[in-house]
Amino acid sequence: MAEVLDAIYEDDKERKLILREYRKLLRTIPDSATEQDWENVRKAFELAVRAHAAQRRKDGDPYILHPIEVARICAEEVGLGPTAVVAALLHDVVEDTNVTLEEIEQTFGERIALLVNGLTKLDRSVNAESPRAENFRKVLYWMVQDVRVGLIKIADRLHNMRTLSAMPRHKQLKIASETNFLYVPLAHRLGLYNIKTELEDLCLKVLNREAYQEIAEKLQATKEERAQFISRFIEPIKQKLDQQGMKYRILGRPKSISSILNKIRTKGVPFGQIYDLFAVRIILDVPPEQEKTACWVAYSLVTDVYAPLPERLKDWISTPKSNGYESLHTTVIGPDGKYVEVQIRTERMDEIAEKGYAAHWKYKGVRTQASSTFDRWLDEVRELLENKEADAREFVQYFKSNLFTQEVWVTTPKGDMIVLPKGATALDFAYHIHTEIGDHCQAVKVNQRLVPLGYKLQQGDQVEVITDAKQKPKKDWLKLVVTGKARSRIRQALKKEQRQVGELGKEALIRKLNNLKVQPVDQAIEMLVRYYEYPSHVDLYYAIATEQLTISALLAPFELKDHKLIPKPQPQSENGEEAGHAVADATPTTPVRPRPKATILIDGEPGEHYNYTFANCCNPVQGDEIFAFISRTGGLKIHRVSCPNATHLMANYDYRIRRAEWVTKQDAEFVAELRITGVDDGPGVIERLAHELSSKLRVNIRAFSILGGDDAYFEGTIKLIVANVNQLNLAIRTLKNLDNVDTVTRVN
Repeated sequence: MAEVLDAIYEDDKERKLILREYRKLLRTIPDSATEQDWENVRKAFELAVRAHAAQRRKDGDPYILHPIEVARICAEEVGLGPTAVVAALLHDVVEDTNVTLEEIEQTFGERIALLVNGLTKLDRSVNAESPRAENFRKVLYWMVQDVRVGLIKIADRLHNMRTLSAMPRHKQLKIASETNFLYVPLAHRLGLYNIKTELEDLCLKVLNREAYQEIAEKLQATKEERAQFISRFIEPIKQKLDQQGMKYRILGRPKSISSILNKIRTKGVPFGQIYDLFAVRIILDVPPEQEKTACWVAYSLVTDVYAPLPERLKDWISTPKSNGYESLHTTVIGPDGKYVEVQIRTERMDEIAEKGYAAHWKYKGVRTQASSTFDRWLDEVRELLENKEADAREFVQYFKSNLFTQEVWVTTPKGDMIVLPKGATALDFAYHIHTEIGDHCQAVKVNQRLVPLGYKLQQGDQVEVITDAKQKPKKDWLKLVVTGKARSRIRQALKKEQRQVGELGKEALIRKLNNLKVQPVDQAIEMLVRYYEYPSHVDLYYAIATEQLTISALLAPFELKDHKLIPKPQPQSENGEEAGHAVADATPTTPVRPRPKATILIDGEPGEHYNYTFANCCNPVQGDEIFAFISRTGGLKIHRVSCPNATHLMANYDYRIRRAEWVTKQDAEFVAELRITGVDDGPGVIERLAHELSSKLRVNIRAFSILGGDDAYFEGTIKLIVANVNQLNLAIRTLKNLDNVDTVTRVN
């Protein structure tokens, strides 16, 4: 092994570093590995070392360290075996080097070649409007052939996120957004709890650095206090468990930073008022046949010591989560009146909770509901992949809608049990049974009574579908279903009908373009589809055929030059938008007095060259971290990185994202909105708030609304005109320091 490294790397430190990391990987391979497994790992390492010899990562390290670490994550943190380790070592060689899939198959066999193929991105020459979505669809296609493709891909993404700081900032934002949008929910669905949580925190660290840092510092400041509290909390529980002679482990850990931030936002409470900042986990060592009984015994012992909150009991042992998670959760009132979440599970359940789907293979002899749940979910993904007409972004939306975490169990009249996501409707049930039954669904009976097609199914419902051969899917049905399968099938049926009707529109459009001598016609139609943002050519033809859009109106924004359609220059409206048609991410607002336009740089060049405006969805203020998004008219919208729409835009339209930054010296005004809550302690609340802002800070107030209640509590919104984010943050801190103010948050 050392000889291979000596021949490639001149730096002795690098050789030692690579060898050390490789040996660390070897220590994670299980003892059950065969001689052939060890030989394959060695050959894969040597092949990867030679193939990546000339490559470096952004931080300057030899590239080979990346596949080694991905392979280690697969083995140690996900629990995969030698086959996955080999595929992980080779996962980038076909994409980034001259090694071919044929060579890999000849050397390592068909199975490893399949895994590497699934992990190899599409060729850059492939013309895809959304390459990230196309590549994700490819991963899923191969994942349903072998689920290890998805697990290795997540390990790859985890290491990329752990080392993201070496990347340029604008690339960090794109990668973190894609991770948050696609890979976090996939990790959750595959049951990789630890990895999913770490990915969420790593994404938050990039996408909202201030919030991440603030919570991290507060957790660090209370670390010793939490450790002492946990020690006090678990001592009487340990005594009870010892008296019963139970074998167990007890762990205490803080909740993730992203989880804490989510609770702060959803509950509208400050950090200091979140009582269940940590969870205590009791892990029992018992045989599979005694698991359920042992967990409930432990629950009774815990509730003998501490009073439980009955409404917070969650039994995921009797009915596991859709990702295979099994555990008992309860919240109890601990010392000093603090709420503590207690999780009770067995060693088997804990390994599945930590390592997800991979851990099921270790326990495949143990019959659980979780294994069949995964099989059903993979079948759903297969069915989604069968819809060849859906573009990549549409497919990703279908897929995300299938990442449900809660389920509802219903039965057919014959007593067959059907599992659907919570919130599924009677029409979802019809499509789950069979596409033909869904397409011709006329009515549905639930528990012998007729219900609307949009009826939300309840646990234990008995469902019967009544069909009629004359019935056809309707567009409104899309509002009545939640599952990806039903949406996909309804859209397919509607597309088929659209295609038939749209043939007339297609013929008319082609005839008009030929008369105008436009060449080539195909490119002109493609440009029209993109300009008007129709999902497909079929939708454009259908709009023409049904007279939703006349051909003269369709071509009005264009002029003919050299046999090509060229967009005419659009007049500017008062707010800086191009007139003609609405920008996709614009939201209607009340007209306001014009404000001076701030100067920003787009990809290092003056922003005025690009005709930019500020997005109303997040109202950027000078000093906010920002990015630019190309609207369909060619103008740019400036968004905050923490904008609620940022993740969606960056993950799905990364090719329309541009780097944006503020010019340091400028004279401009920005509108920022704050939401404030507190105690209504009598007359003068508005006066005191306004006094702090206007008189002390000299901040102009554009609008102020406040609503008080009978419980001496008020909630209000304040719109301020500020020069930069520092002035805004000063205003927020000043308001928070008032005795009667509870929370102050910036509104998106």
